Amino acid sequence: MKEFIITEEKTEKAVLVGLVTPGQSERQVGEYLDELSFLAETAGIRPVKQFCQKLDMPHSVTFVGSGKLQQINEYVVENEIGAVIFDDELTPKQLRNIEKVLKVHIMDRTGLILHIFARRAQTAHARTQVELAQYRYMLPRLTRLWTHLERQRGGGATMRGPGETQLETDRRIIQDKISRLKKDLEEIDRQKSAQRKNRGRMVRVALAGYTNVGKSTLMTLLSKSEVFAENKLFATLDTTVRKVIVDNLPFLLTDTVGFIRKLPTELVESFKSTLDEVREADLLLHIVDISHPAFEEQMCVVDRTLAEIGCGDKPVIVVFNKIDAFSFVPKDDDDLTPRTRENISLSELKDTWMARLPDNCLFVSAKERTNIESLKTVLYEKVKAIHVRRFPYNDFLFSHYGEE
Repeated sequence: MKEFIITEEKTEKAVLVGLVTPGQSERQVGEYLDELSFLAETAGIRPVKQFCQKLDMPHSVTFVGSGKLQQINEYVVENEIGAVIFDDELTPKQLRNIEKVLKVHIMDRTGLILHIFARRAQTAHARTQVELAQYRYMLPRLTRLWTHLERQRGGGATMRGPGETQLETDRRIIQDKISRLKKDLEEIDRQKSAQRKNRGRMVRVALAGYTNVGKSTLMTLLSKSEVFAENKLFATLDTTVRKVIVDNLPFLLTDTVGFIRKLPTELVESFKSTLDEVREADLLLHIVDISHPAFEEQMCVVDRTLAEIGCGDKPVIVVFNKIDAFSFVPKDDDDLTPRTRENISLSELKDTWMARLPDNCLFVSAKERTNIESLKTVLYEKVKAIHVRRFPYNDFLFSHYGEE
């Protein structure tokens, strides 16, 4: 697989490609490509154009139709484009055929996310997880390395050519590396599990949410300790655990990697020990960027991911963050077109399905510190209820403290 190197001196230009299918509307694909553009920028790549095509399903050979692929190729050649990024995961066959036509670096959404994770991983734990995910992703795509070597025949019998021999060698090497990395992660998992047990039976609260919704900023406010936060996707890869005390009540607060649409299976598997922090939490804070136009879909992505990792039945407080950035465009009285999401105010939103979450729904701005005290109050009550169920003899202490 060709190495894709991005330097500080020269930012690689890229075009983005998406499909409008019966399951994905044109508006949705536009939003997905905007997110893909943000992913590319996070990776240090400069997106310059988006291509879309309407198809019933991805073309099995080239993902898009041959005419659209030729149109992309003409733009790539004329504008000296270095990469083409597809919004869906490509099969090895599609990758191979697209590269033959475009002759530039081809990357799919999964490969781009893995590339970002590789750049962001700081600790040995995160680097091991990312490396395992990369090798799992690479293994079925090894044939791309050896398409220039053909099988040789001679002496009236079929013989293995150098391409097939090298391919088998590389496959064994990668399988050995996957086995070694799995063992390394198993050891890390045991260490992490021991660390969690050593924390005692303190109530655990985990921050969950889509990537770039402000989890780390909230973590900093609640724990009063500096946690790295940045306006980029996947700013946080490593689990951060802090002891937090609200009034007289201590608990553990965990910040983990953000979720995203089409989170690669390889990453879910490799980041098992990180996601265990979410699995073992007593309470989840589902952080939502309410200023994002597709925040409801992002919530669904997080809910599905939580269900997939076995956390669908945990108690949840939904925290709508970034209310300072929320904006809407009121419709004129003489505008008879149907209202869209952009025409609904925050107060109107609060009267929709959100009204059914009165005790488990807050609206805050971590950046402006708006309603953070209300969040602490709700957290205190929820954590206290869990603590009292776990340690009934402490109920008197809480009651006595409250009377004072």
